[in-house]
Amino acid sequence: MQLRALPLREVIQSSKEVLSLLQEKNPAFKPVLAIIQAGDDNLMQEMNQNLAEEAGLNITHICLPPDSSEAEIIDEILKMNEDTRVHGLALQISENLFSNKVLNALKPEKDVDGVTDINLGKLVRGDAHECFVSPVAKAVIELLEKSVGVNLDGKKILVVGAHGSLEAALQCLFQRKGSMTMSSQWKTPQLQRKLREADIVVVGSPKPEEIPLTWIQPGTTVLNCSHDFLSGKVGGGSQRGHFGGLIEEGDVSLLAAALRIQNMVSSGRRWLREQQHRRWRLHCLKLQPLSPVPSDIEISRAQTPKAVDVLAKEIGLLADEIEIYGKSKAKVRLSVLERFKDQADGKYVLVAGITPTPLGEGKSTVTIGLVQALTAHLNVNSFACLRQPSQGPTFGVKGGAAGGGYAQIIPMEEFNLHLTGDIHAITAANNLLAAAIDTRILHENTQTDKALYNRLVPLVNGVREFSEIQLARLKKLGINKTDPSTLTEEEVSKFARLSIDPSTITWQRVLDTNDRFLRKITIGQGNTEKGYSRQAQFDIAVASEIMAVLALTDSLADMKARLGRMVVASDKSGQPVTADDLGVTGALTVLMKDAIKPNLMQTLEGTPVFVHAGPFANIAHGNSSVLADKIALKLVGEEGFVVTEAGFGADIGMEKFFNIKCRASGLVPDVVVLVATVRALKMHGGGPSVTAGVPLKKEYTEENIQLVADGCCNLQKQIQIAQLFGVPVVVALNVFKTDTRAEIDLVCELAKRAGAFDAVPCYHWSVGGKGSVDLARAVREAASKRSRFQFLYDVQGFGNLPICMAKTHLSLSHQPDKKGVPRDFILPISDVRASIGAGFIYPLVGTMSTMPGLPTRPCFYDIDLDTETEQVKGLF
Repeated sequence: MQLRALPLREVIQSSKEVLSLLQEKNPAFKPVLAIIQAGDDNLMQEMNQNLAEEAGLNITHICLPPDSSEAEIIDEILKMNEDTRVHGLALQISENLFSNKVLNALKPEKDVDGVTDINLGKLVRGDAHECFVSPVAKAVIELLEKSVGVNLDGKKILVVGAHGSLEAALQCLFQRKGSMTMSSQWKTPQLQRKLREADIVVVGSPKPEEIPLTWIQPGTTVLNCSHDFLSGKVGGGSQRGHFGGLIEEGDVSLLAAALRIQNMVSSGRRWLREQQHRRWRLHCLKLQPLSPVPSDIEISRAQTPKAVDVLAKEIGLLADEIEIYGKSKAKVRLSVLERFKDQADGKYVLVAGITPTPLGEGKSTVTIGLVQALTAHLNVNSFACLRQPSQGPTFGVKGGAAGGGYAQIIPMEEFNLHLTGDIHAITAANNLLAAAIDTRILHENTQTDKALYNRLVPLVNGVREFSEIQLARLKKLGINKTDPSTLTEEEVSKFARLSIDPSTITWQRVLDTNDRFLRKITIGQGNTEKGYSRQAQFDIAVASEIMAVLALTDSLADMKARLGRMVVASDKSGQPVTADDLGVTGALTVLMKDAIKPNLMQTLEGTPVFVHAGPFANIAHGNSSVLADKIALKLVGEEGFVVTEAGFGADIGMEKFFNIKCRASGLVPDVVVLVATVRALKMHGGGPSVTAGVPLKKEYTEENIQLVADGCCNLQKQIQIAQLFGVPVVVALNVFKTDTRAEIDLVCELAKRAGAFDAVPCYHWSVGGKGSVDLARAVREAASKRSRFQFLYDVQGFGNLPICMAKTHLSLSHQPDKKGVPRDFILPISDVRASIGAGFIYPLVGTMSTMPGLPTRPCFYDIDLDTETEQVKGLF
């Protein structure tokens, strides 16, 4: 029988065309086929390489010794499973190593040879379009139908000597073609009869010498998948002439290699499809709300969080894109942004608030309630992005910031205490820079130019070299030399001396504890400091410019550049002195290299949250990180929502979010959710003062329509502020149990009259996401409208920087006791400073403290540890 041309070329050409189309839409897409090979089969390696290159695929061979163990092969498989560059994985190993353990170590989605139980199971079930089919089995069918021209329907087919996945795949495919299929091993009794009855024989392994080819009926079509089928002799004549059609093993191998390439292209196409927007298959956690509502920590402890690696997988993160901390926290690597760079962003929602009472009005709680409603109840992808709380307020007055009631981040004690150590990293970096400043002044005061230079550029093993950051300083000074021995005396002095003016130092040491006695201190009083002392102070850690840098950076390289630009003082000629000048930038970056990665946690209902960065909103810009928002916007997909929160009232946190954060990130907000409470509105309407730790007056616990109506002026003003930026506003009334229906209805009515897109009462605190479903629907509708976002001013001044007003959060004015909407006041500016690294100018409005103090009865009185169970008590 004359064989027709192999269908090889059309398979490769088809694969090439499909791949070209995929790459046309995704230029960076370069699928890689990894082949793990134990032993030397250079012919197969060359064949795979040539076919892959012809189709436009990349291929990598992992060549192991022929005597590699099962464990060594599995180890390589697991590495390739987790390599995001690899889209297909094939094995070229000896038959004795094809154990179930080895085969099922392969990820089914990368198993382009179709050998795993999952792929075989889908094939048997009839879901061939959802799985990879063995290329060898497919090659057998293709060759019989297209090269030999056999109609397989009704044919008697004997598969002899095949094992495992190949045997199963062949039987399944032949049966689908209507063939009567038998399977046999070489040692099977009555093999001769079976061979004589078969129309087609498929040989899956080497034929034993004692079995003659004459057992096969003349004219039978034989397809050989084995290397040495023809090692036996056919008496008297040509071996090929004995058969009706003989397809050699080389033909099968060549076409199988091409079909493997086809599977690879399919794998890449599936992978690309998965990178595009999809609705998460998220397992949400059920709530069983109690009444009365227990304490926050009791609620948190009653819910068992999902393992964070499970959550990460549910939202589309790969195993090598997370770094797990314990069971319920993980850092997310920035590489995810590169993988999703062509993914459209989701909707961007900001939660802000009216001017708050000292107790806070629940913006974090609303943020969490909203995402719980969107994802757990409306099946919409959503992400909350919140700031990491400072331990100062946690042990001071305000307590933690994990939300409250049935709208919390869990575990709340891990959220509020240490998290993954980002604030500690900021503290270490900040204080290293502070130490570098005073140490440099000391050494310059006590050494000659030559001695100072020799210590700054020491002789190591007979060689004196500048470090990279020192070369950068030379360039800044206009000294174009790289050999330390060639500097003139004047250049040595210029390089070695920063000549910092101590009276101009603006960089302070920090601590993440409220400690009023560190607001003004004297440093350098030890004998070893040789009489050099000066007045200084400590700030709270989150007031450090490094925190603001972390919150506004968009990459590791950008963070390093921002850290280097930070101005710490002026020299005696009035020029700025930076972290770069002090030579500490690289060390600061090392301390911050893990802190730059957002922290993944979850809500009580198992929806994802990023917790990252935590600058205060009164003395800094008061928003979580740009990076967390950017990653979340990619992960939720085009139809999803990212909900982030700005600190304090809309006049502070929201304004800085728009003019500073959005300017730095380039992101455009779609909706503002403005949080209000009846309590705060009564305060703005003329109610008694509200003080933390003091019981509320009866005006706040009993219905008082007039106070609410009068206080809505503050709500109306904050709505107007948001509207200036061109973003629709949805008012979320955070309902307390003492609020009456008349008060709730009045606030919602007045908010809509003031221009809010909608105003919705929210009950998430008492029942979880179910209580914010109406808010979620209102936000979705508002987000469908076109945002007309605009900045309120152009950048100016020191390096075209935006402005960050440092003012009280308790009033629209600079005076905390002026409630409602103060008018006719002059805003006093006591000083104007520049955070060059962070990228903003900050005028100080009145007197602003950067180190909070503790009250008479701080929260720490109630915080304790059960030494038997190791459970934290008393956090809120």
